[in-house]
Amino acid sequence: MNRLLLKLAMSMVVASLFYSTPAAAQVAPTTKKAGSVKITQGPEIERADSYLTIVRWTTNNPGGSPEHYGVVHYGTNPKDLSQTAKSPIRLNPGHPDTVFRVRIEGLQPATTYYYKVDSMESNGKGDGVTSKVKTFKTQ
Repeated sequence: MNRLLLKLAMSMVVASLFYSTPAAAQVAPTTKKAGSVKITQGPEIERADSYLTIVRWTTNNPGGSPEHYGVVHYGTNPKDLSQTAKSPIRLNPGHPDTVFRVRIEGLQPATTYYYKVDSMESNGKGDGVTSKVKTFKTQ
């Protein structure tokens, strides 16, 4: 009988480790919004291949919702940056800065692209910062 109870207790512990409910999940707190968000470094290109381009930049921590997106607006004409790529990020309220990295896929080889970056909360509200238009060329 003791073995049966021990086996049952162990299976309940294992099940609770693998099958937690959303209510039991830890939710990151919303932090105080920054008075103004500024790009402190970049944007710059980490990699510029036609199959994968990565844009990186750093801002002061924007605060607000813990879920944010880095957004890159790009195109082959500097006056038409209608294509977008975005990547999610979870803010760390204890860090003064936030590094955004956005992947752009499916570009044309040996092509010059123009881009600018911004960031927004998961609800679509922008952080109020946009970079100047910059350029890169894919290999």
